[in-house]
Amino acid sequence: MSLNNTPTKYIWFNGKLVEHADAKVHVLTHALHYGTAVFEGIRAYSTPKGPCIFRLDEHIDRLFNSAKIYRFPIPYTKEEIKQACCSVITDNGLESGYIRPLVFLGEIGLGVRIPEGAVASAMVAAMPWGAYLGEEGLQKGVKVGVSSWNRLAANTIPTEAKAAGNYLSSVLISNEAHQNGYVEAIALDTDGFISEGSGENVFFVKNGALFTAPFTNGLLPGITRHSIITIAKDLGIPVYEQKMQREMCYLADEAFFTGTAAEITPIASIDGIDVGPGHRGPITKQIQDAFFALVKGESEDKYGWLTPVKS
Repeated sequence: MSLNNTPTKYIWFNGKLVEHADAKVHVLTHALHYGTAVFEGIRAYSTPKGPCIFRLDEHIDRLFNSAKIYRFPIPYTKEEIKQACCSVITDNGLESGYIRPLVFLGEIGLGVRIPEGAVASAMVAAMPWGAYLGEEGLQKGVKVGVSSWNRLAANTIPTEAKAAGNYLSSVLISNEAHQNGYVEAIALDTDGFISEGSGENVFFVKNGALFTAPFTNGLLPGITRHSIITIAKDLGIPVYEQKMQREMCYLADEAFFTGTAAEITPIASIDGIDVGPGHRGPITKQIQDAFFALVKGESEDKYGWLTPVKS
């Protein structure tokens, strides 16, 4: 798992850029006690035209939708948050990197209920971040296990909100995977159907077509997931969103994770059983090549997904 923990100089915090060490909150912050925070993970890529942010509009729309579901207002406009995303790239001198916007409830008291009139705080940070599941994994694929932990059930916690509290489930799934000797895990929903990884959506290739779980299976509607569906259809690859039993993990010809951090990471094996040939397959590579060519500015941005950080 690749993460550069070297801090960048500036973080955008409640409307202004502050030094990294000065971006602080109180220990009685509501989000620290109850998980009342929503966030995004966004990538900026180095392109011939300078750094460009991938699908910035869609990420910020989802950030605001997540806050709306939990009924706490963001005291900044979408345009202000988007500009903050650009600023933390340019002002930190990054050509590429990972951007983390976070909206959270601060020191508003320790009751679970959000007091009337409470206003959220917001921050946006950026940092260098390589391949989340490893550079080698992008080429050869990663070893994965099926988790004993299920993903969230309908009408318990809203899975369309990218909320901090939801990721306690991800912590259990990821930690268990590593303890069992895997790089990542695939979780099932509460009915035993395939859902997603700890922080990634998952696709399977069978007989030349792509298969992925529908949103009703307790997964986050991933923006990279949508991107891959769009790219695959343009490449003439059929895509089916349908419930899948666990057996698909063992009988698929190819499999891969998608996500902002994971990008497109092939799956080499699941529960010790090789997926297809046990390494990245041809359809996965075809989709990878198309995706990376687009985000790095090597092919036409025909979907309008890249936002230059400098206009």
